[in-house]
Amino acid sequence: MNIQAIKSLFLNNKETALYGRYITNKDIEPLLNNLPETASVKVIGHSVQDRPIYGIKTGHGKKRILLWSQMHGNESTTTKALFDLLNTLLKDESDLNHLLEACTLYIIPILNPDGAKAYTRINANEVDLNRDAQNLTQPESQVLRTIFNDFKPHFCYNLHGQRTIFSAGKVNKSATVSFLSPAQDKDCTITPNRKVSMEVIAVMNAMLQQEIPDQVGVYDDAFNINCVGDTFQSENVPTILFEAGHFHEDYQREKTRELIYMSYITSLDYISKNPVDGLVYDSYLSIPENEKLFLDIIIRNALIEGETVDVGIQFEERLINENLEFIPKIVKIENLEGIFGHKEIEAHGNEVLNENGESLEIDSENVLVRINNENVLLKTK
Repeated sequence: MNIQAIKSLFLNNKETALYGRYITNKDIEPLLNNLPETASVKVIGHSVQDRPIYGIKTGHGKKRILLWSQMHGNESTTTKALFDLLNTLLKDESDLNHLLEACTLYIIPILNPDGAKAYTRINANEVDLNRDAQNLTQPESQVLRTIFNDFKPHFCYNLHGQRTIFSAGKVNKSATVSFLSPAQDKDCTITPNRKVSMEVIAVMNAMLQQEIPDQVGVYDDAFNINCVGDTFQSENVPTILFEAGHFHEDYQREKTRELIYMSYITSLDYISKNPVDGLVYDSYLSIPENEKLFLDIIIRNALIEGETVDVGIQFEERLINENLEFIPKIVKIENLEGIFGHKEIEAHGNEVLNENGESLEIDSENVLVRINNENVLLKTK
């Protein structure tokens, strides 16, 4: 599909009731109640704290695609984009009817509602659900496994969010969107099954390069059978990991939301129209691997206790009275050559102090710093 047409679809179908990073069952339940009858909504299980886990089924095509989001409760960007997608597909006069004629989608918008409520990666039992694919110790893991067994998908979309630290290779380019065709054995063999998911990723990457050139990465494919993607891939179901990352000054992940939506539309359109046999996967192998080369802020050439160094600051995401705050925290005081800041401040060798006029320290939180006796605000929205 034409990229401008997809961008227009996003603008016309963006779900305005969802915004920012803190997305819970409370936010999506009114939207689920208002979905048209062409989407079947069911409670498919409950979390540790007895919150409902919802499943949405729509379409009537032969190609079955299972999508789940917020397995990690604090990774919500892909959830927002799912509701933008639903708004697009379920319109009475949708231009994308061919997607639902060719495909049947099963969507779990929030797999970990307790983690979503607490804004944590883990569930209420402090278990990472993405390391529970084999033992299935948690009710949320069991729900996903049951749906997988019953729905018998031809494709799986494993939807996540990633931290601001990642670059798309060894360059000053943020990994705004990342993908992975997970390994299905310890040797990371490029199997026919992996080639299928690689082919779909290659198509999405080609589209994204028009919008965010050199800002797409792939994850290391080291095999871990306890991860859900590796498990499903090892059972010969082509699985795609989506990671929603950082776009410049987009800490609420609204631009990234658009990019994930564009990836959904592009991939589903491709799957609906093509056999996807894995024969055209090669360009996947040219996508750079993610590196950890970014900090949120770097203050360059700061005079700290008589020594000229760089100061690295990372935002700590903290839920305060159901508002997500980004707290600037000093994580490095050293030469940071080869590390990039999403924002860089040049101190020009001047002394840099905290707001109380004291020396900066590792692990300290600072809303602002004083450079040459001038206050410089660090906090973002």
